Amino acid sequence: MSDAGLAQAQEKMQRAGVDPVAIEVFSHYYRQLEEGATGLIPESSIEPLLDVPQLADVEISDADAAAALDKTVVIKLNGGLGTSMGMDRAKSLLPVRDGKTFLDLIVQQVRSAREATGARLPLLFMNSFRTQSDTLAALEPYPDLPVEGLPLDFLQSKEPKLLASDLTPAEWPADPELEWCPPGHGDLYPSLLASGVLDALLERGFRYASVSNSDNLGAGPNGTIAGWFAASGAPYAAEVCTRTANDRKGGHLAIRRSDGQLILRDTAQTPAEDMHHFTDEHTHPYFHTNNLWFDLHVLADVLRERNGVLGLPLIKNVKTVDPSDSSSPEVIQIETAMGTAVEVFPGATAIAVGRERFLPVKTTNELLLLRSDVYDLGEDGRLVQAADIPAVDLDSRFFKRIGDFEARFADGVPSLREATSFSVAGDWTFGTGVRAVGEVALDETGTPDRVADGTVLGS
Repeated sequence: MSDAGLAQAQEKMQRAGVDPVAIEVFSHYYRQLEEGATGLIPESSIEPLLDVPQLADVEISDADAAAALDKTVVIKLNGGLGTSMGMDRAKSLLPVRDGKTFLDLIVQQVRSAREATGARLPLLFMNSFRTQSDTLAALEPYPDLPVEGLPLDFLQSKEPKLLASDLTPAEWPADPELEWCPPGHGDLYPSLLASGVLDALLERGFRYASVSNSDNLGAGPNGTIAGWFAASGAPYAAEVCTRTANDRKGGHLAIRRSDGQLILRDTAQTPAEDMHHFTDEHTHPYFHTNNLWFDLHVLADVLRERNGVLGLPLIKNVKTVDPSDSSSPEVIQIETAMGTAVEVFPGATAIAVGRERFLPVKTTNELLLLRSDVYDLGEDGRLVQAADIPAVDLDSRFFKRIGDFEARFADGVPSLREATSFSVAGDWTFGTGVRAVGEVALDETGTPDRVADGTVLGS
């Protein structure tokens, strides 16, 4: 049955105009899926990564930093819709500060770095078929942004969702778009090749790529890291941060015992009996930020040698064909993670960076922090921490979806600069000029309630 299922999936992709490289990659992982690949990495097969160069110790001259940036392209992963926050378009279009979106601030960071260094520094977005049109429309006010001969984006591929029962392509006539899914951000590499963007970059003298998520405003252009990476001669590098007890779910790098190769292990790749090792920040002291650097020449050579198939570890994602309908048929989405490419390149390395390089927004808790006065917004589009970061816990019943969140903070978010924690249980709306001091906990009252203008909460 699986041979027929693969043939049906390939035909469906061909009819939809999916690039042959993407079909080849999908076919590779389909065969792994039918063979029962799990991608599990036991603790016994790895050693912790303990000795990591520290960005704080790196010294690079301004000239070398500018020269490295001039050969660097900034790539932002922009295929996500922010569905966990109730969104139906690119999360990067969310306002963050002063009416500026993630997208606006990313552009501001790149333009500022260009002005400061003279580097060409192209900015590229890897969009999905669901985020492309809105993103490009939002970039129209920046006519100086494109670099000659390069687009502003390239498309992530798409692939059929597979019925868990027999691995044939799922059909959903009620909304045929739900029959498709993106193949995870590991698709970055074959999509760079298939789109022609990789060749265009090489032809114009670019050598390095700096890649990060579009919802991580901490990962702006950095000449020191670019200069360090260029001088290292490494084909690939990952930015890591020191783990705390709050980072126990994040993936980590490790050294594979069999060959000494650096690899990435995520939660989904950890056997249940080894989770206590995975979550121990003392055993594995660094977490992976999903900020990556790689050599475009090396990537192009490896992709061509392997017909576009890097061979990243498979991630088997089980969902329902309609994510909002738990009674719809169970499907498998074949995915890969871009960070696992670290194991493809001998000589790959890592660098430990400060937490200012890691400011992801996965929930409205994190969005509240970025909108608050805990961070100052610089003229270069960077958010600079101005106070200790309080623990934030907003009641998911009333604050998880962005529409509900915006309605309850319509008059502005509270000042959190003097807070150590900010917890909200129940349906609370906030007036203007609210301050939180020390430990703040608003309890459920059973009815909608409001914090009045100018209120000082806490001790």
